[in-house]
Amino acid sequence: MEPAFQKIVDEYNSITDQLSSGGSVDIAKLGKRQSELQGVVEVIKRYGLKLQELADNQKLLEDSDTDIKAMAEAEIPAIKTEIQNCQELIEEMLLPRDPNNDKNCIVEIRAGAGGDESTLFTAEIFRAYGKYAEENNWKPYIVSCSKSEAGGFKEVIFEIHGKGQGAGPYSKFKYESGVHRVQRVPETEKSGRVHTSTITVAVLPELEEKDYSINPNDLKIEATTSSGHGGQSVNTTYSAVRIIHTPTGITAQCQDERSFSQNKEKALAVIRSRVAAHYEEIENKKIRDFTKNQIGTGDRSEKIRTYNFPQDRVTDHRINENFNQIYLIMEGKLELIIDALQKADLQAKKEALKK
Repeated sequence: MEPAFQKIVDEYNSITDQLSSGGSVDIAKLGKRQSELQGVVEVIKRYGLKLQELADNQKLLEDSDTDIKAMAEAEIPAIKTEIQNCQELIEEMLLPRDPNNDKNCIVEIRAGAGGDESTLFTAEIFRAYGKYAEENNWKPYIVSCSKSEAGGFKEVIFEIHGKGQGAGPYSKFKYESGVHRVQRVPETEKSGRVHTSTITVAVLPELEEKDYSINPNDLKIEATTSSGHGGQSVNTTYSAVRIIHTPTGITAQCQDERSFSQNKEKALAVIRSRVAAHYEEIENKKIRDFTKNQIGTGDRSEKIRTYNFPQDRVTDHRINENFNQIYLIMEGKLELIIDALQKADLQAKKEALKK
């Protein structure tokens, strides 16, 4: 077995011995590390068994019995394939894991270039994301929104809560960050001319207080009456919340819930994630600011994905791949696109390790 793989097995066995020794050890720390290693150790053990099986079969090729030799020779290709599969799986499991993958997320969608058509597409993408979330047994909750005269959204901010198989909403939705371009004939267009509009999407991991703590003295919390379409008051109590992080000027607001405390909790979740992203950029210059990296300016020239309705095609420009059945995609059938992006991301990480 490869020395690197054997080293992992040895570490796992050492932890197991320490936990069962009854001595004075940090049970929580060792237990967490043991849990992290358990899956990859199981694959490494299977890999080792297959290596031994291959060696045994190759030895049988020297047997004088022709039937035994033929049987051994026939089994070797399948054994080699499984060895290769195990090796690739181990390498994937050893890649650095995004620590935010198991978290809920905050999604911010804003209309960009294109006027009313952009606000309508903002609403359609919001609906598609909601359907995709529900298909994964996740729940979307609106934090705040601003409607347009055309019936779309100038802006909509929402949370997605839930757990997936081994990952949370952020593990999937993080690939949606960027500028999305739509090309189609608007309903109001009488000449049949195709219009191009853009919207911007930003996805932030929702951080709990234990993940990132903000000094309460740095927060200015304002209570206001909620306002509906056109600015009219929709209730007479001061239940809407606006929070300002005074050192940075970053703001967050929520008016979707009925009570002040519920709106405050949602706004705190948003501002915690935004402030964490802001300071992450300062601490690590390799990571671009979430606003620049994910949102951009909303200009038509910046894009990660194009939705071309006349040609029934969605193009993700990061992987240069096209997807058809656009109307199904707009119904939340995003799995093919996100799967392709996850595979490309995985391959890029593998290539980076080789350099």
